Amino acid sequence: MQRVVRGNYPTGSTLPPEPVLCETFSVSRTVIREAVKILQEKGLVRVRQGAGTTVTPQAQWNMLDELVLAATIAEDETLAILDDVVVTRRLLESDMAHVAARTAGQDVLDRLRELVDRMDELVDDTATYEEHDRLFHDTIMQASGNRIARGVVRSLEGQVINSSGYQGKSGRDMCKASNRGHRRICERIAAHDAPGAADAMFTHITEAWLVRRGAAGDPGRLKR
Repeated sequence: MQRVVRGNYPTGSTLPPEPVLCETFSVSRTVIREAVKILQEKGLVRVRQGAGTTVTPQAQWNMLDELVLAATIAEDETLAILDDVVVTRRLLESDMAHVAARTAGQDVLDRLRELVDRMDELVDDTATYEEHDRLFHDTIMQASGNRIARGVVRSLEGQVINSSGYQGKSGRDMCKASNRGHRRICERIAAHDAPGAADAMFTHITEAWLVRRGAAGDPGRLKR
């Protein structure tokens, strides 16, 4: 998978025959066949009788698959794939904040305020701050009632959360700036201002990522 993603086996090329792959990876034909079957299930190759195993275009890859996404992130020095993750998260969470502002009860508002106040106290403890950060966002997602959107965001975040490229910069100043964004979101939800909550979430996710990502590649795909 890494060699396909890296381009050692480019789109349209045929994978080496089984004996060569066995020797390359020091495994049996059974293992190679199982591996190729998995690659086919994930959309990276197409197996045709008499034509061998051909690498498919990236558009056919299952980018929501944990292994495919991880391999793509590892080989992408431009951070373009992480930009796409952030854009997807931003789109879904903005919509969920819009819904939460219309439907959230007092218990949700109290929980959001509690988390924001606590994060103000945790700006020197980055790890604990980030745990509360995720709880804040998840509280809003749950309040929206959109289980599919929440599931997609949680899946994507779970797959990239330990990526150094996604984590990027961190520290006291970043936590303080991030929590100002949380507080704006909280205020708009408490005011039942659905468009304002969506805009606040959109801005917060964008600005936080721009700080973390640094200068690599071209962040132009984040513009809307």
